[in-house]
Amino acid sequence: MENNKIKKSDLNKVFLNMQFLNLTNNYESMQAIGFLTSFAPVLKRLYQEQPKEQRVEAMKRHLKFFNSHVNSDALILGVTAAVEESTGEDEKDAVVSMKTGLMGPLAGIGDSVLKFTWLPICGSIGAALALNGSIIGPILMFLLYNVVNVVSKYYGIHWGYHKGLEIVSGSGTNALQRLANIANVVGLMVIGGLIATSVKLKFVMEIGAGENIIVLQEMFDKIMPGLFSLLATFGVYRILKRTGGKHAALIILGIMVLSIALYGMSVLG
Repeated sequence: MENNKIKKSDLNKVFLNMQFLNLTNNYESMQAIGFLTSFAPVLKRLYQEQPKEQRVEAMKRHLKFFNSHVNSDALILGVTAAVEESTGEDEKDAVVSMKTGLMGPLAGIGDSVLKFTWLPICGSIGAALALNGSIIGPILMFLLYNVVNVVSKYYGIHWGYHKGLEIVSGSGTNALQRLANIANVVGLMVIGGLIATSVKLKFVMEIGAGENIIVLQEMFDKIMPGLFSLLATFGVYRILKRTGGKHAALIILGIMVLSIALYGMSVLG
């Protein structure tokens, strides 16, 4: 964009403000107050020479219902800044329409990439190290997640502003969707590898057959190594999916109790 009114310093202030965007979430307007607070430096720049009434009207415009994934909010903040700057006062309905149109699809991308892919990867890596007694596990999880968390917010704001309405077009949407698909594939590969190395379920039960003794674990290992671990993982996943993850803590406790009981019965080793 040429002759920009909005400066890089304004976008940096938006980035700093949005670190607290979710603090004012409420059931009436969700993230609207946090969005406006984050966006305030842009409105201050654009309306610094305008009557106070126009700035108040602009603030009210951004207090309407808004809710998306917090990392996607960064991109929406950048695009909104570009649209605010490039439209006249009689065209501001486009700003609200654009925000409403973006918040749903980008929330889905933010959830799939950050919440359901990157966060579980970081947690699994950290948990794997922690299970081996390393204090590096939780520290590494925190660092890995927040590197992507912070960087995506910063560049999301700046990239969203400089690309402006291109992101809303077909090419921009397709690029974001491809990124989400790639992240999902990588996430599934990592989670699959962690299941094979971290979930250990070993049966020690033996069955007598005449003079021979059949060890269940050895028999199934010849058919498919790690079969019981895979089935246990799918079983827990199925339960979590059916319950919507609402009883995750109870499921963990139940697995612990069941494991101790089966160990005491010499079923598991």
